[in-house]
Amino acid sequence: MTQRAKTEVEEPEPGRHSDCGAVEAAHRGLSAAEVAERVARGEVNDVPVRSSRSTAEIVRSNVFTRFNAIIGVLFVIILIVGPIQDGLFGFVIVANTGIGIIQELRAKKTLDSLAVVGEARPTVRRDGVAAEIATSEVVLGDVIELGPGDKVIVDGEVLESDSLEIDESLLTGEADPVVKKPGEPMMSGSFVVAGGGAFTATKVGREAYAAQLAEEASRFTLVHSELRTGISKILKYVTWMMVPTAIGLILSHLFTLNMAGPEAVRRMVGGIVPMIPEGLVLLTSVAFAIGVVRLGRKQCLVQELPAIEGLARVDVVCLDKTGTLTEGGMDVSELRPLGDSDPVYIQQVLGALGESDPRPNPSLQAIIDSYPAVGGWRCTESLPFSSARKYSGAALNGPDGESATWLLGAPDVLLPAGDPALAEIDELNAQGLRVLLLARSAKELDDPEVGRDVRATALVVLEQRLRPDAADTLRYFAEQGVQAKVISGDNAVSVGAVAGQLGLPGADAPVDARRLPADQEEMAKVLEQGAVFGRVTPQQKRDMVAALQSRGHNVAMTGDGVNDVLALKDADIGVSMGSGSEATRAVAQIVLLNNSFATLPSVVAEGRRVIGNITRVATLFLTKTVYSVLLAILVACWQIPYPYLPRHLTLLSTLTIGIPAFFLALAPNRERARPHFVKRVMRYAIPSGLIAGIAAFVTYLLARSYYTGPDALAAETSAATLTLFLTSMWVLAIIARPYSWWRIGLVLSMGLAFLVVLVTPWLQSFFELKLVGTTMPWTAVGIAVAAAALLEAVWRFVGRKFPA
Repeated sequence: MTQRAKTEVEEPEPGRHSDCGAVEAAHRGLSAAEVAERVARGEVNDVPVRSSRSTAEIVRSNVFTRFNAIIGVLFVIILIVGPIQDGLFGFVIVANTGIGIIQELRAKKTLDSLAVVGEARPTVRRDGVAAEIATSEVVLGDVIELGPGDKVIVDGEVLESDSLEIDESLLTGEADPVVKKPGEPMMSGSFVVAGGGAFTATKVGREAYAAQLAEEASRFTLVHSELRTGISKILKYVTWMMVPTAIGLILSHLFTLNMAGPEAVRRMVGGIVPMIPEGLVLLTSVAFAIGVVRLGRKQCLVQELPAIEGLARVDVVCLDKTGTLTEGGMDVSELRPLGDSDPVYIQQVLGALGESDPRPNPSLQAIIDSYPAVGGWRCTESLPFSSARKYSGAALNGPDGESATWLLGAPDVLLPAGDPALAEIDELNAQGLRVLLLARSAKELDDPEVGRDVRATALVVLEQRLRPDAADTLRYFAEQGVQAKVISGDNAVSVGAVAGQLGLPGADAPVDARRLPADQEEMAKVLEQGAVFGRVTPQQKRDMVAALQSRGHNVAMTGDGVNDVLALKDADIGVSMGSGSEATRAVAQIVLLNNSFATLPSVVAEGRRVIGNITRVATLFLTKTVYSVLLAILVACWQIPYPYLPRHLTLLSTLTIGIPAFFLALAPNRERARPHFVKRVMRYAIPSGLIAGIAAFVTYLLARSYYTGPDALAAETSAATLTLFLTSMWVLAIIARPYSWWRIGLVLSMGLAFLVVLVTPWLQSFFELKLVGTTMPWTAVGIAVAAAALLEAVWRFVGRKFPA
């Protein structure tokens, strides 16, 4: 809704019909005392509409997880059997959970502050004064004014109607707008497509028809994401493997190896804990949350969190010309009278038409600015502009008492094919100018055929303001392999000329949507070949999105007008401008509060960063899962003790996965988003985990045959830990590519940290790590080198054989 200052309710002019926008004096709204009384009774529209989860939900979702429960139980067991250094994994989980909560709270703060900026502010009439208020301040019985693009926020009953047309398709599925008259019901969740009026609120808060639906639809969510769905699938499989593995390990250590209870428990926990990719879910949430914060700084409101990922996956973006490629305002560049029309008289008619519409669109506003109303003209009836019919009109009485019906709209809709004026209009359209026809109709305004057989009077030539950043944004999408389709209700030639000025490929062959085939398959073929489409109706925009989706495309739709709502709702990702109508902001997943189309590349970049980086770090986490399962199976088959204590694997996980993954997950990444997340991760994680697990187990077997005596198990574990660390470090080195100074520094610092543990006496004792002699340590290094060479070969083979 555009910002409107407080206005006094005016008495209707003598003889002026209320359809021309005058406010009925009887509907002055509630008094201040009545409002206070209703607030005291709790009759307030108190539905908590928010863009993010509550603090309690964030804490609960981060703390009460399946794996936190499992790890918590294992941590308690270790605290009972000791020592504390085998319970370090518990403190790591606490730290991870804390980081996740802090980052999501940061994202919540950003989202909530942006949501306040972008929220709908209905115009409510109280004590005869119309003013904008917050949605939550509306009370039962309030008189709420409506105009094109406004969303009906509560249930009510129509009081005033100025050709008020309501779209209820989001609630009823009925595509045709409904003309509302005084006394008829209004349903919350619908929106105005044409005309204006006012209604009184009969149900507010949770009693309103669409309140619960609106609350759920506007919440910050972490679902419907390929990343999160894939991770959930992986975690489900891991859970299935953990229970039998734990049972097998504890039974083999207690009864086959006759190990003491506490030691058997420590070895079992050592085998189970590394199977859990506990940090993977955390890092996914953190990466998304930080993306929200980064975009928030650029005045981009992400109403549904996976939209960051979703926009990065789109391969077709449908752009509405007005408000997206061009700025909202226009200027009248020329007025061309047709025939023997009097220019002065035409200007007076245009001024009267502008005055007849209380909520002018940008085209009419440009006319109002150029041709202000003069005295002596009266409007008896008005017909607001509609995207479906492409014109507006009014019945006017002139100073001389003459009454006439005037229409203002699309020349190629109002004029028959072959009309001589169309050739002149085509020349103007080819220059990227927008042309409106002022025509006189012999029919009454309420006649369905009022737009036929009109007499052309003048052409109003409008100059559109191109967004200075639109060309660069279109170029970015082209470079990234994303097709841009300009879909507009304006004349196809004019739209093509504008798109051509911005360098859009295919703009020289615009398509008139009135000639598009109705069949979805045939329409999809035309859409894939073309780039610019004009004279598109709101329903056609919706059909075009569906046609592209039927061919397997991920479609994003941008728009700011009420005619874009249906298409925005059906697109994979809907993007609205902050200055757009309430309805478009309500259904879009992303709202550009700064109204800058140039912000979209930033959203795509954030999505690619999240997808690419989470795919990288997921490979690290799942490599650990694979080698942990393999080692558990091998020790059970060989009937030998599990080689590692929990402290060893906590150290390895922290240095080769935990710390590096955190930095890698938040690093810049411009890789193109690719589908099949689980498949792409597992094709590397499985062979990497198998190689690392086999290398560590081979070292462990050789060490068991080499070392003897009471301290042999500690020496064997130390040698096996060295091999596993070096092999895992090579996996990290591969994942960190392509190298930069900080990535190289990250890998080297992790290696240095492990070296510090090996040479520092108290750390040796704490982690129970001490390399004995030189033969086995160097053997362990040699096996790790061979494993690294095999890893390199396998990664190159997989990359060639199974390209992403």
